[in-house]
Amino acid sequence: MSQPKHRRPKIALVLGSGGARGLAHIGVIEELERHGMEITYISGCSMGSLVGGMYAAGKLDVYTKWARSLERKDVFGLLDFSFDFRGLFKGDRIFDTLKEMVGDREIDDLNIGYTAVATDLQEQREVWLSSGSLFDAMRASMAIPTILTPWVYQDRLLVDGGLLNPLPIAPALNQHTDLIVAVNLNARREKPDNRESPLKPPGIFDLVSMSLDTMQGAIGRLKLAAYSPDILIDIPRDACAFYEFYRATEMIELGRRRARSVLKALPSAQS
Repeated sequence: MSQPKHRRPKIALVLGSGGARGLAHIGVIEELERHGMEITYISGCSMGSLVGGMYAAGKLDVYTKWARSLERKDVFGLLDFSFDFRGLFKGDRIFDTLKEMVGDREIDDLNIGYTAVATDLQEQREVWLSSGSLFDAMRASMAIPTILTPWVYQDRLLVDGGLLNPLPIAPALNQHTDLIVAVNLNARREKPDNRESPLKPPGIFDLVSMSLDTMQGAIGRLKLAAYSPDILIDIPRDACAFYEFYRATEMIELGRRRARSVLKALPSAQS
């Protein structure tokens, strides 16, 4: 059935995990809105839950301005080492900053539907956080194992949702929307491998980044095989390392370009 001529398509937006590549979600959102689409629901994992949460709370512009201002020294200055062996960093500095931006908001009070996906370590299953504290949901979804300390919330020990579901399409399936748009941050590499160069052992952060990308890429392909979104926007997994949050302007522009390319190819009935 064709859409009414002047009606904006309502979309459920799925924002995947991938560390700093998640800044590309900002550019995607900006391009979707420029294209006349109305985002009425967001499901997100890890950085997807953060960007999606900021958007749902009406604070994405504030977060974007702050993210664009970060330089390399600022990013590493926000990392506070943990000494209780639950993770390399406590995350208090960065999350205190984010909490100041978003405030004490309840998910049920947001203007659009929202779900953050986390992993319950004790039950070994994914958890959909679609009510309660927005900040707690984002914090739990972003607790990368060994990097950020786990988050105890609702009597559960929660870590990054990307451990089990880096591209949470399933929560968006039953929403009353016209389209499901998914943003995959673990797509095929864009730069060819240079096999003539000698292989250099990666440092610890690059090793963690490569390991996470490998795991999430494999799981993400399985999720896409099980659930097909109407529109898929791919961000190559080698666009940046998961810790390179000082590359916000570059990643936002990449997200905008990738979204624009996909949206231009849509039939006119969907655009």
